[in-house]
Amino acid sequence: MTTIGMCALAAAIAVAFGCLSAIGESLIICHAIDGMARNPEMQPKLQSTMIIGVALDESTAIYCLVIAILILFVTTSMA
Repeated sequence: MTTIGMCALAAAIAVAFGCLSAIGESLIICHAIDGMARNPEMQPKLQSTMIIGVALDESTAIYCLVIAILILFVTTSMA
């Protein structure tokens, strides 16, 4: 396999791991909604904690995307 092909494979793996963060986001939201349904007076605190958790989890996907872009454009331009 060529160097460009290996870089494309590495970028695809990075994006695939970034897509796995969607599972984490769905679990965060699911459990926050469960908590809000069981204890409605805790809704403001649960909602703010949920938003922070989703933002931190989404940053993982963004980092994976940035790494994939760097692999594709920086590494392949050097080859």
